Amino acid sequence: MPVSRQLPSDEARSLLELTRELAVAELDPRVEAAEEAGEFPREVFRTLGKAGLLGLAYPEEYGGAAQPYETYLQVLEELASHWLAVALGVSVHTLACYPVAAFGSDEQKARWLPEMVGGEQLGAYCLSEPNSGSDAAALSTRAKREGDEYVVNGVKAWITHGGVADFYNLMVRTNDDGPRGISCLLADAATPGLSAAPPEKKMGMRSSTTAQVLLDDARVDADRLIGAEGQGFTIALAALDGGRLGIAACAVGLAQGALDYAVDYAKGRKQFGRPIIDNQGLSFMLADMATAVESARALYLSAARRRDAGEAYGRYAAMAKLHATDMAMKVTTDAVQVLGGYGYTSDYPAERWMREAKVLQIVEGTNQVQRLVIGRHLAKS
Repeated sequence: MPVSRQLPSDEARSLLELTRELAVAELDPRVEAAEEAGEFPREVFRTLGKAGLLGLAYPEEYGGAAQPYETYLQVLEELASHWLAVALGVSVHTLACYPVAAFGSDEQKARWLPEMVGGEQLGAYCLSEPNSGSDAAALSTRAKREGDEYVVNGVKAWITHGGVADFYNLMVRTNDDGPRGISCLLADAATPGLSAAPPEKKMGMRSSTTAQVLLDDARVDADRLIGAEGQGFTIALAALDGGRLGIAACAVGLAQGALDYAVDYAKGRKQFGRPIIDNQGLSFMLADMATAVESARALYLSAARRRDAGEAYGRYAAMAKLHATDMAMKVTTDAVQVLGGYGYTSDYPAERWMREAKVLQIVEGTNQVQRLVIGRHLAKS
């Protein structure tokens, strides 16, 4: 069903139309086979990059599109309604560009940002570790300065694009002063000593490669330090606020796709001589699904407008991520219910959407962490 959108410009409307055309032509024909085989669709990202969709939120002087976050997030939503793994990959790439764009020197921006946002490079963001997930400040991967290099040792975990990325943002410990001892290094994929473990075997989003990144005396040039030593945790938290809005948009797109499919199915499926959508019990379920999708969309767009206006938006990003991902889990579960027995089979996409929705409640900070973030903001207000 058509989604009513309030886009800030004619350029944004054209951009969303381009996204929809690309999704129909490039994503829809590939998604089922890629998810079934667990194949990473690298060429799809190159296509999106050539269309300008990998640098939407970044300045034109570096090859980006300088679009408001409000527009960028609606592009993500559109992609997610067709293929969640691709949309999440675009979100992660945007997150991976953020440290250089926001904290890099002018020389670093000029050197690296054009390739990052131009489409040929794909990024990864390395914060979590096997023993450091929600407690991100407890990370133990260590970087020791030796002359003009940092020698890095440790393991990063749950890294989207691990093993297929062209560059990695490494959050590493340069001293033992808690969060103030964390720094950010930008490592090229060809860095000696940097490798990836075999991809994780996941219940959903199988086409999205997730793997540990292994650092064994990895040598990273000192001029690849982003910001100052000890500024890495600040960089990480600032990046995550925008990343959480990306996940919220992905959740809304996934849920919208599931809702659209469920409505079409309910219109065409007949029982007792009439379409099942005419049964009040089922039509009420669909009504609740539609209302939940619209409310989550409004919440993430409201947070995006705060970001675009230069206002503090961290707690609103947490709210949007929390509400949208819980909503996506509920809506995709209900979509399976609408399809009945067919919804439980892999011949129909509803069961895949339900499996995919689950991870959105975990990534970019679990929803329990989002509640903690929101509660802390309320305690300070």
